[in-house]
Amino acid sequence: MLKLWGRLNSTNVKKVLWCLEELNIEYTRVDAGGIFGVVGEADYIAKNPNQLVPCLEDGELVLWESNAIVRYLAAQYGEGILWQVDPAQRAQADKWMDWVTSSLAAPFRTVFWNMVRTAPEQRDMPAVHAATAECGKLLMIADRALSDQPYLSGASFGMGDIPLGCFAYAWFEMPIERPDLPHLQAWYERLRQRTAYQTAVVTPLT
Repeated sequence: MLKLWGRLNSTNVKKVLWCLEELNIEYTRVDAGGIFGVVGEADYIAKNPNQLVPCLEDGELVLWESNAIVRYLAAQYGEGILWQVDPAQRAQADKWMDWVTSSLAAPFRTVFWNMVRTAPEQRDMPAVHAATAECGKLLMIADRALSDQPYLSGASFGMGDIPLGCFAYAWFEMPIERPDLPHLQAWYERLRQRTAYQTAVVTPLT
């Protein structure tokens, strides 16, 4: 049985949980990170020297970095479901996974930490407005892509939808002003209809 370390309110942990649920893989989860600690303990550091979550153990394999874990699970257990055998098709999903991490994550983090994890009187609202605007510009790229196809991965749902799908839940549920991105909104509504998404991603924002 696979073992996953990570807390339920971590976006990066949600990526892995969603993937596991989509593939109907049996696993156990250990609360770690944030208020749960664990990540600073010697046994955990031996597994993940970054002292972050998530961390996955599958037999003798120990793996960290959420996108790498999603790719591994998709390749190992989800060929034809989340993992495209054709390299060109798979690259289309890969690019969106990397884009979320390299482009969207930084401004999104500013919005999320202020609006979800900071008391209202302590929020840096000028920073929130600037970061929200930056996120909106970036998400227009995804919106344009989704005007031509139902999923970021292509004609069907795949691993390329998972990272942005986890961010999208907070983006659409936080009390912020968002630009009108109809194709992104429609894609988000399609994700919300998935049982695995409801189980792994749609949890209270904390």
